[in-house]
Amino acid sequence: MKGKAVIFTNKLQVEWMEVDIPDPGETDVVIDVKHSWISIGTESSYLRGERIKGEVPYREGDPWPFPIAAGYQKTGIVRAVGSAVRHIKEGDWVFASASRVSGMFTPSGGHINPAVIDSSQVWKLPEGASAVAYSGLVLTQVGYNCGSRPALAEGQTAVVIGDGLVGQWAAQTLLHRGANVVVLGRHRTRLSRLDPHIHGFNTHEQALSDILDSCDPISVVVDTVGSMATVKAIEPAMTRDSHWVSAGFLGTTGIVDIQKLRDKEMTLHTPSGWIKPRMDQTLLGIHEGWLLTEPLISHRFPAEQAAEAWRTILEDKGQCLGVVLDWCLF
Repeated sequence: MKGKAVIFTNKLQVEWMEVDIPDPGETDVVIDVKHSWISIGTESSYLRGERIKGEVPYREGDPWPFPIAAGYQKTGIVRAVGSAVRHIKEGDWVFASASRVSGMFTPSGGHINPAVIDSSQVWKLPEGASAVAYSGLVLTQVGYNCGSRPALAEGQTAVVIGDGLVGQWAAQTLLHRGANVVVLGRHRTRLSRLDPHIHGFNTHEQALSDILDSCDPISVVVDTVGSMATVKAIEPAMTRDSHWVSAGFLGTTGIVDIQKLRDKEMTLHTPSGWIKPRMDQTLLGIHEGWLLTEPLISHRFPAEQAAEAWRTILEDKGQCLGVVLDWCLF
């Protein structure tokens, strides 16, 4: 089967090109893609050649990890289902994670149309739902996972490091749980998209020490950008039995002194990936309206202009938040 995909052909090189897609099997679903959501942080890391897969950093001597089909999330309408598929039918609007592709460094990716994927990685959208609102569901789940992991009592203070999408959704989840939420960011435009009940601070404009002095004792820290230095600076303001959630990619620099955590009996959480129960809860959060996705979309491009989308991201990352590729269904 032939299809189209966004391919990282080499370091910092992006092309929209024809690809070979394996034929579907009896447990598979074939989806005509409508929207695919770029995960700026993770995909940028792959585009720079920093990862070989998942959370595994590229090291000298590893195979060069190109070409690779970018991304891992999209929505669309079901074209066909395998004979063993029961919970999805032709014509359903669905979300799908990474689907199959041939001839790449890894055999799957997100920005691929049509999507051929095992039905276990397909979620039916609520009736009448906006397909674009759910097209970043895996990434939204990462934020939900960060915000739901730590034990938290209503009114306790939680600090989120990073004003990107994961930071935004982690902050929304913590707010939904009753926390007093503080977000540390570096971009005015991103911080302006925070819920008005979340306290956003620009660390380019205000010293971190001054921000921490204005906060109550901190029970939760969620690092979405991989800044060990910022976590270390915040640590003295963290309470006994507090929680540190580490979600940013740390490459080879993520060295943690467990004995230091033991001084205050801190808990370290290391969320990664996605599982069905969390995806189900994230989908429900979007449907209920407390996990907001569409207001975070800053840019939309036709899929065939993916290279232009990436030029925009790389040249002005601070102005980009949610970047969606729109695909023609028919």
